[in-house]
Amino acid sequence: MKLEPILECDVLVLGSGAGGLSTAVTAATQGLSVLVCEKEDVFGGTTAWSGGWMWIPRNPLATRAGIVEDDSVPRTYLKSELGAHFDAAKADALIEHGPRMVEFFERNTSMRFIDGNRIPDFHTTRGAATGGRSVCAMPFDGRELGPLIDKLRPPLAEMTIKGMAIASGQDLAHFLNATRSAKSAWHVTKRFAGFAWHMLRYRRSMHLVNGNALVARLLKSAADRGVDLRTGARAVSLMREEHRVTGARVEIEGVMHEVRARRGVVLACGGYPHDAKRQAETFPYTPHWSAAPKSNTGDGIRIGEAAGAHFDASLEAPAAWAPVSLVRKSKGETAAFAHLIERAKPGVIAVTRAGRRFTNEASSYYDFVCALFGTTPPGEEACAWLVCDHRFQRRYGLGFAKPFPFPLGPYERSGYLRSAPTLDALARQCGIDARGLADTVATYNGYAKDGFDPQFHKGSTPYNRVQGDASHTPNPCLAPIVEGPFHAVKIVPGSLGTFAGLSTDARSRVLDEKHAPIRGLYAVGNDAASMMGGHYPAGGITLGPAMTFGYLAGLELAEPAHEDIPNLTNFKQARTLQ
Repeated sequence: MKLEPILECDVLVLGSGAGGLSTAVTAATQGLSVLVCEKEDVFGGTTAWSGGWMWIPRNPLATRAGIVEDDSVPRTYLKSELGAHFDAAKADALIEHGPRMVEFFERNTSMRFIDGNRIPDFHTTRGAATGGRSVCAMPFDGRELGPLIDKLRPPLAEMTIKGMAIASGQDLAHFLNATRSAKSAWHVTKRFAGFAWHMLRYRRSMHLVNGNALVARLLKSAADRGVDLRTGARAVSLMREEHRVTGARVEIEGVMHEVRARRGVVLACGGYPHDAKRQAETFPYTPHWSAAPKSNTGDGIRIGEAAGAHFDASLEAPAAWAPVSLVRKSKGETAAFAHLIERAKPGVIAVTRAGRRFTNEASSYYDFVCALFGTTPPGEEACAWLVCDHRFQRRYGLGFAKPFPFPLGPYERSGYLRSAPTLDALARQCGIDARGLADTVATYNGYAKDGFDPQFHKGSTPYNRVQGDASHTPNPCLAPIVEGPFHAVKIVPGSLGTFAGLSTDARSRVLDEKHAPIRGLYAVGNDAASMMGGHYPAGGITLGPAMTFGYLAGLELAEPAHEDIPNLTNFKQARTLQ
């Protein structure tokens, strides 16, 4: 393969999710020259498909709303949740610098945030909060990206309506209430009209929300600062001189380049959710279905290990578990639909083949899969069925099978949605014990009537209730299953990404087997082992640290200690932008 002339930069970022772009924008704002290399033809990685929420305790948006807490409170929560995996240095870095990261991006870039001040932590252990620790990117007009819009990964098709993404919060609430509220109907009508115009004019929606808006705002900020953004650029190996990483060999559109990075290389390739070999080595159950892009095959971790980095698989869990259902696509491919929302709504249960409930359906996606692992006998397939009645499906939808007015026929014909006039017939279709299912539904219906679930306490926590339906009383998460036909969808273990990864310190520096920093090498996002130690205490615990430690990596790369390396541009002037 022909080797092209050497490329040079101050900072080379491999990958273009939130962590990588956060690093790139921060470093460029400090006056460094930055090259971002993305393996795929589009930017954004898993972030562009995500909900976009970031867990940032004590963030400025909460403070402005009067939600003020001492830094010891979120620290107590992390210590309670993470146990032996609690890393004091990283916890302190997130709590101290997360708010500064938000302020930095608000002040210096195109990033704008909306608050999640009503979003609770997942659990009620010591230090938990009922809100004020979450932020998300504000919706963004994709036309502001100019030609870069064609390089932005579209939102995950299975989570949209023909390509139109729906934002969590009020936007989603309006869609669910469109047939019950004139205000919501008008909101939905305007959204569809805008989407139709965008498709006609631009062939994609320009109203960007969730993780798509986060990536778009970061891309706009990077482009404004002259960051060199390359797609079709696959990292092959790292280059070292003596004890320092000095760059990487990158195949860019089929041509191998040596990229020299004066300041350092940042690994941000998205972890290893589609590396079957490493999955088999680290996951408790395979095959495994991930909702992350299929190109996330562990490239960054592999080249990091080859340069002496330590891969840390000692976490509580190697991945961010989430229940998924499998959707057959038109070209014969299979996609994983992550069940993040409807499990908490009133009128659905999850059962095993025996027809028995095994957990609080409204618990977090991570906790749900942990419970599924715990209830599956050795040697059996880990799977369950979400079961509901017709009223529930038409009101809230069931997984990929969307609610009224979308017809059920396509989902039923594909085999995704199982439907039957009676519970007994539904059980036979799904291979569920019919007597067990009948007894379970009868017991559950009694709980729903009273509004209290003594078996699994569905609807008993702030997180349960905020995920439920506030208009349904007395318990926003409980309603009887009585109105046929009845419906079911099979769910299996999946993930939103990996937790295990390269060891790093609180400055995002990659560590070797002796826990010493490898000079010139950094890792952020899912290429770095999760600071949560394989636990999942709240929504946004992947993107919040990714943005924060990316920001810290960008600042670290611009530190005066690097001045022995030539050609740092405009350093003194750039430092005033912090």
